[in-house]
Amino acid sequence: MHSLWMLVAALFFAILGACVKLAAVRYHIAEIVFYRALTGVVALAAYAHFTHRPLGTPVPWTHFRRGAVGTAALSLWFFAAATLPLGTATALNYTSSLFLAAFVLGAALRARQPANVPLLLTVALGFIGVLLLLQPSFGAGRWLGASAGLLSGLLSATAYWYVRDLARHGEPEWRIVFYFSLSALALGLLGSLLTGFTRHTLGGAAELAAVGITALLAQLAMTRAYSLGHALLTASLQYSAIVFAASIGVIFFADRIALAGWIGMAIVIGSGALATWLAQRRSRPEIKAPLSADIR
Repeated sequence: MHSLWMLVAALFFAILGACVKLAAVRYHIAEIVFYRALTGVVALAAYAHFTHRPLGTPVPWTHFRRGAVGTAALSLWFFAAATLPLGTATALNYTSSLFLAAFVLGAALRARQPANVPLLLTVALGFIGVLLLLQPSFGAGRWLGASAGLLSGLLSATAYWYVRDLARHGEPEWRIVFYFSLSALALGLLGSLLTGFTRHTLGGAAELAAVGITALLAQLAMTRAYSLGHALLTASLQYSAIVFAASIGVIFFADRIALAGWIGMAIVIGSGALATWLAQRRSRPEIKAPLSADIR
């Protein structure tokens, strides 16, 4: 039953996307990244202080690389969420599991190991779903947002490998997320200085606060799901965020998604969950789950 916390996390991640979509009307993406990261840094620094946990790390450069890639992925997803139907943007970001499976296949081929044919077919099917997702977006002139969403999935998958390296060095999960938030804070500040900070209004400040709070609540719920629940069930339930996001987009933003887009979403959900199961079944994971790879 603990895995059901992932449904709570998925709902909050979908709400986060909606909050980003609203905030992007007033604020630059760099500003939204900055304020979202500020919430995480403050919350985790307070957690470390009151629980007497050290913030120092023996692998700062690995944290920096993970943070840079993760921040790029976060920024691209925020841009996609602001410009595309919410369900489409979320589905494109969740292609990270397909890219991860492709990385696993590539590593096996380089090591001259037998190809995992079911995984190969699952990944191929998943990218057919991606093409169906991209088709209506490109046709509607939203090619830049669609490209950003797909690239965010690729970079999220790349960030996972850095998370795996950090886990091998014994870095606790909370510290991985802290340094990611710190990197996002620094890079978001740099971007905001270039684009300029927007004057706050009461409504705008509330939207930014909602971005930070929903992201934090989603991370907490996801942590509980992966820590106490069944890893594979939890990983499969994460795809419910696509359903939640699509529903929120249709109800609150009047998003119109073509039939090809809905079919593409269904394929991405099914193939992503199956690819996760096949990849973890064939190899013993070095960390319990790719929790800290989530870039939202």
